[in-house]
Amino acid sequence: MTVDPVREPVPLRHLGVVHDREAVDLQAAERAVADLLQALGKDPASEHLGDTPRRVAQAYAEMLQPRDFRLTTFPNDEGYDELVLAKSIPVQSLCEHHLLPFRGVAHVGYLPGERILGLSKLARVVEMFARDLQVQERLTKQVADWLQEHLEPQGVGVVIEAEHLCMSLRGVRATGALTVTSSLHGLLREEPKTRQEFFALTGVSAGRS
Repeated sequence: MTVDPVREPVPLRHLGVVHDREAVDLQAAERAVADLLQALGKDPASEHLGDTPRRVAQAYAEMLQPRDFRLTTFPNDEGYDELVLAKSIPVQSLCEHHLLPFRGVAHVGYLPGERILGLSKLARVVEMFARDLQVQERLTKQVADWLQEHLEPQGVGVVIEAEHLCMSLRGVRATGALTVTSSLHGLLREEPKTRQEFFALTGVSAGRS
């Protein structure tokens, strides 16, 4: 009787991802919100607004503090060399110009090199950079640059489509208008066919990048 050899467990590679942001000073934030309410002609000590400074401070702390996570990768034993794409990852952030939210979806894809990535970690990377005061262009590039550096794939592509409340609630009040940004590395940037495939799968025209 032939005994099958014992298969060695697939080696994992973990990268502990810890953000380097300073903690939010909740007490100072509460005082600032109370001052803002007063400046807007509201009484922060009123029955309805008495707890508003605390709630607002905690809400901003939550929106601006990313969660630590472990980036888990696996060896690409099968030599998979086609595009891996996670579509419609929810993304929300705060416009650094007006402190108003922008929200939408991110499409993140990569061409594997020697290792492949646990898929949920693509969303984690998006969240890590989105929980900050941001502009969409920078956010898109940060996600792509980080994945290219730490995953070392053959290429990375990131597209973000988002509606900005600073456009829809004020100024031009263009409700429903979407801003589309993209950032590409490696073969997704250099090879036209690969680039075209990526944009086709995301549903975004390559001419809008």
